[in-house]
Amino acid sequence: MKRRVVITGVGLVSPLGVGTAETWQGLMEGRSGVGPIELFDASEFSTRFAGEVRGFEPLNYVTKKDLKKVDRFVQFGLAASQFAMEDSGLVIDSTNAERVGVMLGSGIGGLATMESTHTTLLSRGPSRISPFFIPSQIVNMAAGQVSIRWGAQGPNGTPCTACTTGLHAVGDAFRLIRDGYADGMISGGTEAVVTPLGVGGFAAMKALSKRNDDPQSASRPWDRDRDGFVVGEGAGVLILEEFERAKARGAEPYAEIVGYGMGADAYHISAPHPEGEGAARVMELALQDAAVNRDQIGYINAHGTSTPLGDAAEVKAIHRVFGDHAKKLAVSSTKSSTGHLLGAAGGLESGILALAIHHQILPPTLNLDNPGEGCDLDFVPKVARQVDLEYALTNSFGFGGTNGALIFRRV
Repeated sequence: MKRRVVITGVGLVSPLGVGTAETWQGLMEGRSGVGPIELFDASEFSTRFAGEVRGFEPLNYVTKKDLKKVDRFVQFGLAASQFAMEDSGLVIDSTNAERVGVMLGSGIGGLATMESTHTTLLSRGPSRISPFFIPSQIVNMAAGQVSIRWGAQGPNGTPCTACTTGLHAVGDAFRLIRDGYADGMISGGTEAVVTPLGVGGFAAMKALSKRNDDPQSASRPWDRDRDGFVVGEGAGVLILEEFERAKARGAEPYAEIVGYGMGADAYHISAPHPEGEGAARVMELALQDAAVNRDQIGYINAHGTSTPLGDAAEVKAIHRVFGDHAKKLAVSSTKSSTGHLLGAAGGLESGILALAIHHQILPPTLNLDNPGEGCDLDFVPKVARQVDLEYALTNSFGFGGTNGALIFRRV
């Protein structure tokens, strides 16, 4: 029999704040975490703003000795895992270490370390490359460092599926517990690519908003005047546990994960299928996995990046899956507040969805002044909303046409 899986801890590091409570409060207040780039001189870039994690002090989560061994994306992962573990109250010791694992992904990994080390190579020669260069920035090192930090000896993995990474990590962790391979998992995503190459690369693709005169209004999912996404950084980590074990130790779950769908557009390296076929397919698969009827879903935390093509395709996919019920759904995009955390987005948004179900409050979509053509759903504009919510879904879609959806329910 398939086992039940619940979320007992949430740890968030985002442009809205360092910590879960800070991030949630920012969402409820309708604040934006987007602002001018301070991590490097962006004066010559076409896009000069991002969702930076401001006020982050790595020495609160990493020793001074170890700081040079971990890229910023690993630091975020360690911080978010600490918040999640403290929130959960889960203790990993000799009695359970082999049954608790880590599934923590990143879309790109340690880009800042790659850039700085390449500069060192060119300016000072190969003898000056740090021996910690490789282990500080390879994409699986956040999962590795988190497992070391907490002594988690169970399944350990790192999805790297572009902007679906964090959701795939949570979904894969869910399956490992449900199918009996683990009893607990530290899962989610972490990313730190607000760097010259990161911002410059996405700008070269013409994927980013250029609203430099008003950064806080730049991320505007489904709005008529949306012109691209806003790159962000941070981490979202969830503690997943088998329900009976969580109950036995007195944990109070935020929500239960009941369905997971994953698939591919098989269409284009960066553009979504224009009719949202792949997006619709993973929502259908998640519904089938959860054995939930379409009309039971009350809310969707959408991928909603603020790109012209992506937003329209997701709306078409929702109509395709939910039919007449689509107009009764609430749909919002928290990327309007945080920017797009790329490989960390699915982890962050899974954590936000768990909090939304727990508090029975929906986070709003900011900057939605005039819905664009075909954008005709209830997007929870500008103000958070109290609800009676039992089932909810979250979407993530990535470059390469990789897609995922998760369904949560109230415990």
